[in-house]
Amino acid sequence: MRAQAHGYHLDVEAALDHLISSGGKRVRPAVALLMGGMLGGDPRRLVHLAAAIEMLHTATLVHDDLIDGSLLRRGMPTLNSQWSPAATVLTGDFIFSQAAKLAAETDSLPAMKLFAETLTTIVNGEITQLFSSRGLASRDDYCRRIHAKTASLFELAGHAAALLSPVGEEKIWAASRYGEQIGMAFQIVDDILDFTGEQATVGKPVASDLRQGLITLPAIVYIELQPGDPDIEAVLSRNLDEQVIERLIDAIRQSGAIQLAMDEARQSVERAMEALSSMPTGVERQALEDLARYIVQREL
Repeated sequence: MRAQAHGYHLDVEAALDHLISSGGKRVRPAVALLMGGMLGGDPRRLVHLAAAIEMLHTATLVHDDLIDGSLLRRGMPTLNSQWSPAATVLTGDFIFSQAAKLAAETDSLPAMKLFAETLTTIVNGEITQLFSSRGLASRDDYCRRIHAKTASLFELAGHAAALLSPVGEEKIWAASRYGEQIGMAFQIVDDILDFTGEQATVGKPVASDLRQGLITLPAIVYIELQPGDPDIEAVLSRNLDEQVIERLIDAIRQSGAIQLAMDEARQSVERAMEALSSMPTGVERQALEDLARYIVQREL
């Protein structure tokens, strides 16, 4: 990943180095490497795939932070907090292009096609969220949004790794299903932590999505538990008054909504485990099972 900026503008190289060094769990490339390793894929091609997926994820974060006006990510300054919007966009574009180059180095046309389709899904999801998702409290809308935003990239990690392995359609489907389901769980847990974490730990304001009028699963469950709550009605009508938001955050935290949302994340993990049940046993499968469990046990 670091090598993708070698030979280009020094500021781009420094920016990519900053983004890679700022941390992250590297869960998506881990899924690709473990899935491909379990299914007998070529290690060299899997490394290129894993790096391409993490580079794609990094590029989306650069653009997301600019769109959201976020000044911190993982407790560190974002690129857009230090650079102009134009420089930030172009850096994100550069990382997208290098991610595509890495994907091409897998020498697999099906994997490259899947990579391009996933990028389209992510961008279309962001456009939809920007223009029509704010103030909506629909479960269907939420599921579509988090699939586009997060699960699609996990799905790519599992699916493309299987495509690079000597396996049939059944295993390819199971690998894709595993990735999709842990991706859904991952985003649900992220949305829960957005309510239960503290700013110093999470690295961004608590309930940052709610403050922007974006309704996530804990708030959707709260609406189901407390229909007609005037504070949630105010947020749905785009009244984002700070006192209203603070009252609503406390109410959601004190209700059973957090636990019920976590139950749904656990159900996704169970579906992921079912997808693994037909896979070869060994250290990679054990690691994928442990990873699925970790997603609903993590604090960050």
